[in-house]
Amino acid sequence: MPLGERVLLALSHAPDALPADETRPRWTVETALTLLDEAFPWVRGEVRGLRIMDMGCGAGYQLVALARLGAARVVGIEPNPRTRAAAHRLAVEHGVADRVAVRPAPATGDRAGYDIVVSQDSMEHFPRPLEVLEQMRAALAPGGRMLVVFGPPWLAPYGSHMRFFTFVPWVNLLFRERTVLAVRARYKQDGARRYEDVESGLNRMTVARFEALVAQAGLVVRRRRYRCLKGMDFLAHLPGARELLINQVQAELMAA
Repeated sequence: MPLGERVLLALSHAPDALPADETRPRWTVETALTLLDEAFPWVRGEVRGLRIMDMGCGAGYQLVALARLGAARVVGIEPNPRTRAAAHRLAVEHGVADRVAVRPAPATGDRAGYDIVVSQDSMEHFPRPLEVLEQMRAALAPGGRMLVVFGPPWLAPYGSHMRFFTFVPWVNLLFRERTVLAVRARYKQDGARRYEDVESGLNRMTVARFEALVAQAGLVVRRRRYRCLKGMDFLAHLPGARELLINQVQAELMAA
């Protein structure tokens, strides 16, 4: 075994002793809006009667939570057929299937059809993020708002999303990609050899890249907040260091 792999493996959990929370679902319907509540406190009180699109909706917990708050229509976009089916089942289970739909991609009829378009914990996973931002912009009704929350970005301490097996910060900077993926293969046997190939994919989204893509997509920032570890958000303003310190991006956007 190469030296780098031996070192990283020594700094990781034993392959047969992953943290217990790795086997539990991350979200429930009751907790699905936690990130949106923190980033955009006004949402919960204003969604009644609105049309909402959720780009990258996953298993649909947020769709159902928004429908239960009184949204008139909630459409989730989810390319994975397995999680798309799970989202549909969840909507049926909670009695909101008449107001919730899940699709693999936006439809022609979605254009300019939504008061709010949301992307939560997905922007760092989309293989073509500019295309997604353009689709989100196209779905906005006049005066509509786009809400994006994601993190950690690629250069944050745990931007490689490998914390489930190692607590080494910046592991993607300290070790070669092939080393990290070789050690990861002891915990998840999906054959991934690049970060882009892991479950849900990683597009190496940095803060600067996101800012550039927002401009390219014809969007303007109405409100933006960068969250750093331990609540020390002032660190986001340190020149030359913000990419290493910003742990979450919160952005409210509008069409230019």
